[in-house]
Amino acid sequence: VQLQASGGGLVQAGGSLKLSCAASGRAFSSYRMGWFRQAPGKEREFVAAISWNGGSTTYADSVKGRFSISRDNAKNVVYLQMNSLKPEDTAVYYCAAVWMSTVPIQHPSGYDFWGQGTLVTVSS
Repeated sequence: VQLQASGGGLVQAGGSLKLSCAASGRAFSSYRMGWFRQAPGKEREFVAAISWNGGSTTYADSVKGRFSISRDNAKNVVYLQMNSLKPEDTAVYYCAAVWMSTVPIQHPSGYDFWGQGTLVTVSS
């Protein structure tokens, strides 16, 4: 599966952005999807994940209550709605996909496919 992330940009603190990740290839609805982010000089960190049918979602504590992950399997798209953005949310955001893995969903190594990333900059 190939992934294409979009929707990043510059926003003031307190603002909102909605990221999209379009997938090409077969069986998108079979994949667990995740969003990760990487700030300059830092390791890639988990943001959110959603199960194949959208029935289960998981969030990092740092974004819980502010971010929301969703998917539309008919359109082969996963979204990340980001509200109440903070300067510390500034990072390149990546979407990722895995069909099956025993690695915890918060670990980047548990995903097989990655998008190219989209930059989110939150100004104070």
